[in-house]
Amino acid sequence: MPAPEAANTPYRLPPRLFDLRCRACWLAAGVLVLVVASFVTLELRWRDFFAADAAASMGRFVREFFPPDTSPSFLAKVLQGTWETLAMSALGTVLAAAAGLTLALPAARLHAADAAHSRTPARWLLNVLRSIPELVWAALLLISAGLGPFAGTLALAVHTTGVLGRLFAEALENAAPEPGFALRTQGVTDLRIFFYATLPQVLPQLVSYTLYRWENNIRAAAVLGVVGAGGLGQLLAFHMGLFHMNKTCTILAAMLVLVALVDGLSYAARRTLTR
Repeated sequence: MPAPEAANTPYRLPPRLFDLRCRACWLAAGVLVLVVASFVTLELRWRDFFAADAAASMGRFVREFFPPDTSPSFLAKVLQGTWETLAMSALGTVLAAAAGLTLALPAARLHAADAAHSRTPARWLLNVLRSIPELVWAALLLISAGLGPFAGTLALAVHTTGVLGRLFAEALENAAPEPGFALRTQGVTDLRIFFYATLPQVLPQLVSYTLYRWENNIRAAAVLGVVGAGGLGQLLAFHMGLFHMNKTCTILAAMLVLVALVDGLSYAARRTLTR
């Protein structure tokens, strides 16, 4: 039986659709207008895309992929490229997690009395780092780091630092303040409060974010080779440029297997952390 005060509480019905107070309705209408405007202004030629000539050309293109090249010498190159791609993504993610946590501390307000003077500049820096795509970072870093996986690793680390730093900062700000407040009243320093009260609360979430970004970085690392950053992407760009389609098929299959493997491992690890 409901409590007396609950029984007397007036219920507020949600606003009707397309009511002036329904902000979600206006937001959805605005998004719909943008979608329609995009279709009108982009001049999408759907008739040419679904034409018989386009389907025939696509069929010939797909047939050139088979059979894939499974010669031992080429498989050895693909295996080396796969290892480079995996190493680039793993090292770039680890570096980004360390740098992201370092930048998340000044980018977060750790308690209510924290003035957080560096919060806005740190968040601006994180916005800059993640607003530039990995492919652009790789093209820029190739000038100083040269061709090869080093530039790709740095590009992944720089971009992912901006992403993880923002996520880490939000997690730190959303941590329960009570444990830190209890220690602060006892005169414990902010650094010890972070390690003994805040970090244990958010550590599973930080690890989960890092593993999820590792999944994304596997895909990004496979593409960075297009600009000469090593790994499977560099093999893909080289052989597609020469129209070696059977070799291209083998490289694409290696990418699919690698992404599926890392996705499965990351998902299992995140499930273990959340139990």
